[in-house]
Amino acid sequence: MTESGPTGFGGTTLAIETSCDDTCAAVVRGRRILSNVISSQRAHERFGGVVPEVASRKHLELAGPVVDAALAEAELTIDEIDRVAVTAGPGLIGALLVGLSTAKGLASRRELPLLPTDHLQGHVAANFLEPEPLDPPFICLVASGGHTLLAGVTDHSGFEVLGETLDDAAGEAIDKGARMLGLGFPGGPALQKLAEDGDPDAFDFPVGMSNGPGLDFSFSGLKTALVYKCRDLGEEGVESNRADLAAAYQAAVVAQLVDRLERALAVGQWEAVALGGGVAANGPLRAAVADLCERQGLRLKLVPMALCTDNAAMIAAASNWSEPLPWPEYLTFDAFATGERA
Repeated sequence: MTESGPTGFGGTTLAIETSCDDTCAAVVRGRRILSNVISSQRAHERFGGVVPEVASRKHLELAGPVVDAALAEAELTIDEIDRVAVTAGPGLIGALLVGLSTAKGLASRRELPLLPTDHLQGHVAANFLEPEPLDPPFICLVASGGHTLLAGVTDHSGFEVLGETLDDAAGEAIDKGARMLGLGFPGGPALQKLAEDGDPDAFDFPVGMSNGPGLDFSFSGLKTALVYKCRDLGEEGVESNRADLAAAYQAAVVAQLVDRLERALAVGQWEAVALGGGVAANGPLRAAVADLCERQGLRLKLVPMALCTDNAAMIAAASNWSEPLPWPEYLTFDAFATGERA
């Protein structure tokens, strides 16, 4: 795809993101965010994880109000929007279809172009937005509840996967670890808070795939190690060591992420590093990557917390370098749960 600038298609974008359990809408003009509304579904907390059917039904309830809120915050009406962007995948297929149907309806009303956008490219493209936008080339560590990968970003329209998880995502491992320690869902913030009172060296948890030069990740062994440790300690032992367990477990997740990033930097010519995905909001990870970049003299781009988790502003940013589909061609376009990026 031919590169074009951040205002390559001109005008203002309304973007919708519903790949998992956050219902999101944003209005973006070029690199500037006019609004970015995120409605997080609390209905999943009692289940300890996202229930796809529940997520889809909540998106049906929230999509309209969230879009209205994004337009109101931007002080615009739908008649002042030039194009509509939407996450097409990967994600929960039912949830994606709600967002895609909403976007098609809004775009069709005025026969606007539609820009189906890749969710993972959105996490990368969040770094293109103000303040202090970062342009390629750079390496981006994307770590979330559903994905963990190293992206080599050499242009705005896509990226090369340098390494990815072979089993569980980092965010999933954090959520499952938090659940084993009796914390709520999502587990990241609660695990980090509990770990602040613990000793990361109190327990020796494995750093997955630490031998060899590879750039892939694996977190299944770490989860298993915590299961065994909790079994050995017993209920009372876990309760009295919860902070230390949280600190050591979190440290093992961060150590693997930073290790793979450092390996990738050693074999490539990169001058900047960026983070993306919900795990990018983790304080120890941000601090460790900042220390790595300082030692190697690299620029580090840390997006605001609101752009780490799923959001629609990042989808709008990615869509600036996507190929628009004209009306009515996009009416038959379908979402994808997994597979090749759109």
